[in-house]
Amino acid sequence: MIVKKIHHVAYRCHDAKETVQFYQKLLDMELLLVFAENKVPSTKATDPYMHVFLDAGMGNVLAFFELPNSPKMGRDSNTPEWVQHIAFEVNDINSLLDAKAKVEAAEIEVLGPIDHGLFKSIYFFDPNGHRLELVANTPISTEDMAKVQKLAFPMLEEWDRTKVPPKQTAWLHEKELGND
Repeated sequence: MIVKKIHHVAYRCHDAKETVQFYQKLLDMELLLVFAENKVPSTKATDPYMHVFLDAGMGNVLAFFELPNSPKMGRDSNTPEWVQHIAFEVNDINSLLDAKAKVEAAEIEVLGPIDHGLFKSIYFFDPNGHRLELVANTPISTEDMAKVQKLAFPMLEEWDRTKVPPKQTAWLHEKELGND
């Protein structure tokens, strides 16, 4: 099997309308379609839901479920909140800074920009507590990108054996960490 692309990613939300308005206002996503049923098609369980689909650009779709009869949603308390997030690419650093200003104008706390070597990011939370990342790619030479890609499997193997972070691509974060 070869996957063609991600059709959509789905998350839970507290309030479907509030969620749609948040993504429309701050990230300019359009509402594509909505499903609302009393029974879950896959399990046939009676569980009313609202399922909204948003255009995340270039054929990418972000979806949310509002489940009014389920217990209040939470997050995995065993996973740090910085781990699970949705990252969206923007055109460039100016777009990233414009987005930061727009989110801050909505009185939402923003972290960043953070320089990751290959890209710069800002981070904030949606009204459901989902961490969002906006990313602007930064120029990197073809040689450096090839080097990073060539190291992927050796680094994964080293991590698997030792559970100690391999250092082969540490140079990507050296400036951010003040280790020039």
